[in-house]
Amino acid sequence: MRLDLENLPSDPGILHQLVRDMAAVVEHRDGEIERLQAIIKKLQRMQFGRSSERLDPDQLALGLEDLDADIGRIEESRPVIVGTPTEALPHRKSLPEHLPRENVVIDTAHDACPGCGGVLHDIGESVSEMLDWVPAQLRVVRITRPKYACRTCGTVTQAAAPERPISGGLATPALLAQVLVSKYCDHTPLYRQSQIFARHGVDLARSTLAGWVGGACWWLEALHEKLCADVFASDHLFADDTPVPVLDPGRGKTKTGRLWVYAREQRGWNGPAPPAAVYLFAPDRKAERPIAHLQHFKGVLHVDGYAGFERLAARENVTLAACWAHTRRKFYDVEQQTGSPVAAEALRHIATLYEVEKKVRGQSPTQRIAWRRSLSRPHLVTMKSWLETQLGLVPARSTLADAIRYALGRWAGLTRFLDDGRIELDTNPVERAIRPVALGRKNHLFAGSDGGGHRWAVVCSLIETAKLNGVEPYAWLSDVLIRMVEGHPASRLDDLMPWNWALSHRAAA
Repeated sequence: MRLDLENLPSDPGILHQLVRDMAAVVEHRDGEIERLQAIIKKLQRMQFGRSSERLDPDQLALGLEDLDADIGRIEESRPVIVGTPTEALPHRKSLPEHLPRENVVIDTAHDACPGCGGVLHDIGESVSEMLDWVPAQLRVVRITRPKYACRTCGTVTQAAAPERPISGGLATPALLAQVLVSKYCDHTPLYRQSQIFARHGVDLARSTLAGWVGGACWWLEALHEKLCADVFASDHLFADDTPVPVLDPGRGKTKTGRLWVYAREQRGWNGPAPPAAVYLFAPDRKAERPIAHLQHFKGVLHVDGYAGFERLAARENVTLAACWAHTRRKFYDVEQQTGSPVAAEALRHIATLYEVEKKVRGQSPTQRIAWRRSLSRPHLVTMKSWLETQLGLVPARSTLADAIRYALGRWAGLTRFLDDGRIELDTNPVERAIRPVALGRKNHLFAGSDGGGHRWAVVCSLIETAKLNGVEPYAWLSDVLIRMVEGHPASRLDDLMPWNWALSHRAAA
C-alpha cells in the first residue's frame, strides 16, 4: 500500500477506513514475517540443533502435579504385591554366555612357598574376562565331484553339481547374506564393501556386488510377498512414507521415489501377532499408492497428517487414528522458535497424556481403556476447550494458530485411543521403521533405478522384521538363502518367517 502523505483526505470516515486498511496490511505482514522466521529457525534447528524434542524437566513437572495425584489415588486401590526387592544392576553387564571362551591360565612360577619354602595347596582361583575380536575372513569352498566309469559299458557317473544361489556366481549364501546385511542393515555402500574385500586380497567390483544383490533378491521375493500378505491381514497397522533418491540416467540427476512403510506393533497391549515392518517402493507419493497397498485392509490405521490417507477413511471398514507425536511437533516448533507460553502449555498437556500411557503400556486393552477414560478423557476435555479459546486470541496467520488448527482439525482421530485399548497415541512404531532408511539414504545416497528401489524395499522388510523379533539378521538371512537354494518348498514359507524361525532354533538349542 502506497500513500501520498502530501494529499491525505480530510474526511474522517475515509481516514478511519484508511487506518483500518493499514492495520490489516501490517497484521498480514507481521504474520507472514513470523511464518518465514519460523521456517528459517526450523531449518536451522534441523541442520544444527539437537534431534530430540524433550520438554525441560521443570517444564514437564508443572503439568504433571495433578496427574500424579490422580495416579496415586488409583494405585492406592490396587493390591500390593510383596516380594524380594530388585537388586541394583551392576555397573557393567557380564559378557554373553553364548560367546566361545578361550581359557588362559596364569600360574605362579613357584612350587613351594616363596616365603618359607612350605608346600602350597590349592585354595581357589580368581577369574576375570576380557572381550576379544576375531577378524572376519574370506575362504574358498572347494567343491570336488569325483567321476566314476564302468569298465563294462563305459558309462560315466558323477554326482550332480549343487545349486548355486546365482548361476555361475562365486558367492555362497553366507557371502550374499553378508553383502545384504552390510548394505541394508549396517548401511555400508557397495563401493565401500568392494574396498573392504580388496583389503582382504579379493577384487570384487561394485557392479559384481550389485549383481549379487539382485540375484539374492530374486530368491527373497517370495518371502517378501508372504510377509506383506501376513501384515496386511492384520486389523491394526501404522503407515507412513519416506523419500528415497533414485538415479534418473536420462536427466543426469536423481529423482525422488518413495518407500511406503507399514508396521505392525501389538506389544503395547500384548497382542497375539508378532511385530513386523513392510516396505513397498513407489515412484511417487500419490494417494493411489496406499489405496492400492491397503485394498484388502480392514481395521485401524495409525497415520500422520498426509491427506492421501483420508481417502481410505471413506471405506466403512477402515478407521484412521491420528498421531499425537506429529501434533506435539507443531507446538514444539513454535515453542522453540518464539518461546510462546501457549505452545509450552500445550506441550505440558500432551506430556500428561504420555505419562498415562507409561502406566498402561503392556496391559490388556480393557485395562488401558479404564485408565485412559479415568485420567486422559477429562484432561482432553479441558485441553480442547482451552485450545478453542486460545485460537480466538492468537493472530490467525501465526504458526501457533496453525498448530492449534492442526490439533482441532484432527481431534476425532487424536481421541480415538480413548475407546479402543489397542490404539496407540502416535505412529512412533512406523517412525522407528523409517529411521534405518534415512541412515541408508545418507550413506549410499541413492538407488540405482526403480528396480533398485524395489530391492531396497524387499531386503529392508526382511531385515527390519528380523530385528523387531530379536533375530540376528545375518544368521537368519544366510540360513534362509541356504534353505531356498536347497529347495525349501514354497508351501512352507511360514517356517522361514523370523518369528517362526526363532522358535524352531530355540527348540533345537
